[in-house]
Order: sequence, then structure tokens, then C-alpha cells
Amino acid sequence: MDTLAVKQQFLDLQQRICDALATQDGEQVFHADQWTRPAGGGGISCVLEGGAVFEKAGVNFSHVMGDKLPPSATAHRPQLAGSTFEALGVSLVIHPRNPFVPTSHMNIRYFTAKPKDAEPVSWFGGGFDLTPYYGFVDDAKHWHSIAKNLCDQFDKSYYPRFKKWCDEYFYLPHRGEARGIGGIFFDDLNELGDEKTLQFVMAVGNGYLDAYVPIVAKRLHTPYNETHKDFQRYRRGRYVEFNLVYDRGTLFGLQSAGRTESILMSLPPQVNWRYNWQPESGSAEAELYTHFLPHRDWIAS
Repeated sequence: MDTLAVKQQFLDLQQRICDALATQDGEQVFHADQWTRPAGGGGISCVLEGGAVFEKAGVNFSHVMGDKLPPSATAHRPQLAGSTFEALGVSLVIHPRNPFVPTSHMNIRYFTAKPKDAEPVSWFGGGFDLTPYYGFVDDAKHWHSIAKNLCDQFDKSYYPRFKKWCDEYFYLPHRGEARGIGGIFFDDLNELGDEKTLQFVMAVGNGYLDAYVPIVAKRLHTPYNETHKDFQRYRRGRYVEFNLVYDRGTLFGLQSAGRTESILMSLPPQVNWRYNWQPESGSAEAELYTHFLPHRDWIAS
């Protein structure tokens, strides 16, 4: 696989996403921060802060290489331990200002590893997932319909496989609850071959905009009060817990001596925790737990 071709497509996607989200925000633009990594490679972090629509939005591109794959990348491929590697990716997390606009995450990535005395091995990963604070069935159906439609163009088994993978991955075992309403997630993918799989991950990246921007536009003017903001900050705590404890991308970045500011860009600007708190039964806050976080078939809902 020509990594330069992958790099250019990933960079183009990063720019398209930044342009679309900046247009949606209307007041702020993304500030690009180019960085290098002493161990090899670097990237571009594009961050929007304090916007009218987005409190914090970050869209990262990275292209790194090294002499030894970190443990987070070899957990499911132990035969590659000790391999030299090259990794490219686009990752983003968007934290909106209005609590009725959900947080969203997307990433796509390409790895190539070169074991000693063996042929190089390459694979792709990625996906997108949605984390609402106040749930709307229409938004969930739209989000998952976009995911299913783009998957079906490549393989009709992809959506049910990758939805299930997403449900299981974005889950907090210590809380016994999902992070959000899911989407699709996949890793170690190359069953279609390099070129076709690259087309698929680019469809995922482009599909993210089709899935998220209409939801933002629909909800951004919804009136809210301090109770709604307080619940948003509380639920953001779950996001922090997942990203710091379980997220493979965060672990890979830290274990591979990546740039800490870019790796932790995904954390929200304001967050809080409460001791042993439960929402009032029958409230809109409680409905998130009873109707939206449990895994379900949103398209058939």
C-alpha cells in the first residue's frame, strides 16, 4: 500500500471535516498546530475552542513510525510484537455547547508492521459513535441509518458486525453501562484488500459528516438551562473515564511516546463527578439510562 496516497486522503478528509464544522459553528475557526515526534513522524492537530456551537472540537491527523509496536497494537496480534511499524490516522472528538447536541467521535487508521524475517502486514481500523446527553429516537435512527447504508455498499455483513463491535467496545464495565448509543467500530480489517478497504474507511470518514452535521443543525437552538448543563458535565465524566482507562487509541498514543496534548485533545473542557448520584425516576435524565444507553436495534425502532 502506498502510504503517501493514504496520507493525502487522510489529510484531505481532515480539512473537509474542519471546514464543515467551522461553517456549522459560524464564529470560530480551527487552529492548526503542526507537531513532530522525536521517535519518528508527527501530525497536525486542528482545534476549535469556545465556539458558539462547539465548546471544544479537535480533529487530529497523525503519521508516526517506530522500531517497536506498543502493547496496545499487538494485544490481538502477538506475532507482531517487536515489529517496526508505521501508523496513519484521523481522529476527532466534538464536545458541543448545547446539552441537546450530542458529543461525537470518529477515527480511521492504517497500520503497517514489518516483523523480522517475515512479510509486512497491514490493516485498517476505525468507526464513529454518538454520545447524547438527552436522547432523541430520530437522531439515533438517522445516525445508525447512515452507518448501515455506507457499510452495505461494501458488505452487508459489515453493519451488524461492526455495530455489535461498537456496542461492546464503547462500554464501561466498571459502570455497567454504554458510553453512548454506538455506531460502528472495526479493527484489524483488510479482508477486502488494501485498496477496497481504504475506500471503505474513507466512506466511514465522509459518512461521519452526513451523520453528525444534520443532528447538530436540528438541535443547536434547543433551549436549555443550568440543570441541563450540569447533567452534560456529569455525563462527560463517563467520557473521560472511558478514554483514560479503556480507549486503545489513547493507550497507543501514550505507549508510543506520542504528543500528549494531541492525544488528550479528546477530553472535554468542563466536566464534573458526583458521589453516588442517580437521576430522578421518570426524568429526561433518567430516560437516557433506560431508553438510550441499553443496546438496541435503532433502525428497527
